[in-house]
Amino acid sequence: MEAVLLNSALRLLLPTRCRPSFYPVSIPQTVSFSSGLSPPRFRIRIFSRSHSLPGFFSHPSRNSRPFHVSASAVAVQKTGKDRSPADVLVTETKEPNSSVRLSVEVPPAVCQQCYRKVLDEFANQAKIPGFRPGKKVPENILVNYIGRNNVQQAAIEATLKRTLPQAMASVEGRALKDSVRIVTKFSEMYDVFSLQDAFRYEVVADVAPEVKWLSENKYKNLMIVVEIDNIIEAQSASERELQWRHKALGLLKIVTDRGLQIGDLVVLDIFAKTIGLDESEGEKIPSAERKGFYLDTEESDNLLPGFLDSIIGIRQGETKSFPLQFPESWEQENLRGIRAQFTVECKELFYRDLPQLDDSLAENLLPGCNSLDQVREAILQRCKEVEQTAIEQATDNAILDQLSKIVEVDLPKSLLEEQGRQLYGAKLLHLQVEKKINESQLASLSSERSVGQFINNEKENISKIIKQMLAVNEIFKCENLQFSTEELVKEVENSILEFKCHNQEYDEERVRDQVQDVLEGAKVLEWLRENAEIQYVKQ
Repeated sequence: MEAVLLNSALRLLLPTRCRPSFYPVSIPQTVSFSSGLSPPRFRIRIFSRSHSLPGFFSHPSRNSRPFHVSASAVAVQKTGKDRSPADVLVTETKEPNSSVRLSVEVPPAVCQQCYRKVLDEFANQAKIPGFRPGKKVPENILVNYIGRNNVQQAAIEATLKRTLPQAMASVEGRALKDSVRIVTKFSEMYDVFSLQDAFRYEVVADVAPEVKWLSENKYKNLMIVVEIDNIIEAQSASERELQWRHKALGLLKIVTDRGLQIGDLVVLDIFAKTIGLDESEGEKIPSAERKGFYLDTEESDNLLPGFLDSIIGIRQGETKSFPLQFPESWEQENLRGIRAQFTVECKELFYRDLPQLDDSLAENLLPGCNSLDQVREAILQRCKEVEQTAIEQATDNAILDQLSKIVEVDLPKSLLEEQGRQLYGAKLLHLQVEKKINESQLASLSSERSVGQFINNEKENISKIIKQMLAVNEIFKCENLQFSTEELVKEVENSILEFKCHNQEYDEERVRDQVQDVLEGAKVLEWLRENAEIQYVKQ
């Protein structure tokens, strides 16, 4: 069941060139941290103090004097001697969307230590006229040379880096990696920073959401109804396939002495306008118009209801006009319920001159077959395999849909955005692999605006997918399900090979995580299929 896909995004990782960047911690406005960047993936990554914490940041100087020693070069080493005191006060407040707010209060002693350390570093780097290297520079001269604003900015940065690990200790093991952000504006910190008073700032972090089951039995004894489309039924599908193969062997001939009838092929120019309340023609409907539209009258399932009946009998060169209404279930939302006046011109009209369907056509219908019975049996067998795969996929989809309905999750915004970016990246990668977009289009579609629009438009679907995956993860743990190392290694190798075949960049660690998600999901779906009551209903 390794091949079962819970979601297409689990197979498609974002190529490096279109991955969005996430900072491990972020600060509003001009403050940013410079530790390593990483792209999103679904697996919930928990923040740990062993992860890289933010370094120093660069700011526009408040001092007009030129000075070329970057504050980011300053480093504060955490040794046993200068480790932060235990009385850094952290107050945790629960926030909506599975997030917490940490109010951090740093005692003056820590601020003073960081300030002294910053001065020492600047003194070691600065070349101040009149002072030999290594000679102690009086504090007032050093501060005036560097700029009091630069020193204070560096001291604040040093204090944040020094105290943030201790502040995050209360949410270690719960906070989602890449969701931690300092929400106090740097300008506000600058205005209140003092060596005599406590220094305060606030951090917000998303935490791993709790899965709440709405049913007392949780995921056990599920009742699943699977709707099966008649089109995948093997017997009827094989008959359609044989008919299609037979039609492909026929010759198209021009109809000259009659109008259109079922079985013909016709080329149409189609025009449409809205019909107003007073029955007058309104505006054109571009999405409903076609030129050179090729229609097989035996394959008209996707046509607007009533369209085919309205053009039966039309002759080559003839034009017909008729009103129709788009049903409320029409795929294009903007056309639902619209009344339209169609004008259709018949450009060309053909009929098929089909050969006699007998054993003599067997080899042409399906290479390797000697009789019509062999052709029918081979096609039926293939359709049965397709039917089984389709039923399994429909069953998995129904199970996942049911899971999303029986769990309640307060989704963190960072997780919603991360999964949305991953889905969007998977979509772009698919379009790129299918050669439906070029590099220029890819760059345009990878903009933050495009990503944001996708996440906003698909928010409901993204939330549903996350709920499904969280439920799957919960079941995998609760039922102690496992997969072998051999399965994992094999699937990772196959996935990497797929990336290489399409000349795509990849990160092996992230590929491994994605494959692990797929394997876990496959095991859970397999367990649920065996333990749920499943009813199949034909549509």
